[in-house]
Amino acid sequence: MYGIKSPSRMAPATEAASNEVLIVAHGAPSDPEPQEVALKELADRVAKLLPNWHVRSATLAAPGALDRALDGMTAPHVYPFFMAEGWFTGTHLPARLLSAGASGVHLSAPFGSDTALADLVLDTALSAAATAGFPPSQTNLLVAAHGGKRSGASAEATYALVREIEDRGEFCTVAAGFLEQEPFVTTVAHDLCGISDANKKHVVCLPVFALRAGHVVQDIPKALSQAGFDGLLLPHIGDHGRVPEMIAAALKRASVTQVA
Repeated sequence: MYGIKSPSRMAPATEAASNEVLIVAHGAPSDPEPQEVALKELADRVAKLLPNWHVRSATLAAPGALDRALDGMTAPHVYPFFMAEGWFTGTHLPARLLSAGASGVHLSAPFGSDTALADLVLDTALSAAATAGFPPSQTNLLVAAHGGKRSGASAEATYALVREIEDRGEFCTVAAGFLEQEPFVTTVAHDLCGISDANKKHVVCLPVFALRAGHVVQDIPKALSQAGFDGLLLPHIGDHGRVPEMIAAALKRASVTQVA
């Protein structure tokens, strides 16, 4: 309906249609301002890597933020700072762009679809394990994600990420746990920690979330606590220092499809 294509059906990589960029994230409806600030800081870091590009940001949750960010832009390149393709990136975001009167908009694949994400997750987990003195062969990696009751997009993206990391053969076990669907983080964390000293493994938990909101700050620590988790909980992947470089690189090589 909105001309959206999946990444596999996108046109070959081309230069962005313009030097205007809008980074969009979901945000937090109950408290939108902190996420607006965090996304603006990310956009500023991306802008430093893209001389002569104009980079703005907006969350969908902050009233009027998307309209304000689009004001004065001509054929901007919109980058979804989301962890998966799904309803928000495929339907809701294009509809919001059209509703805001945007024209000539080009929409890229979301952050979670970046082929460099698996390398970032693996490098982050390995570095943290080494710092903690956890031999990877004796360490289980728990990838904590959102999941969803209505759509399987989040789970599918997470499982694809887990399979790619698992194929590298660095950790003893790599598993996904979700907040909004089975298998839940609490269950997976309990299983990965082992049930006795004889088979107990070190466990590293890495939340694959874009922004630091309630799920990262409250829900994941609570779920791990309920599991009796005594492993290492890492900061969410969206806060990693290499993320601005990934976004800048994706914008330079972007495969795009016009949506408005």
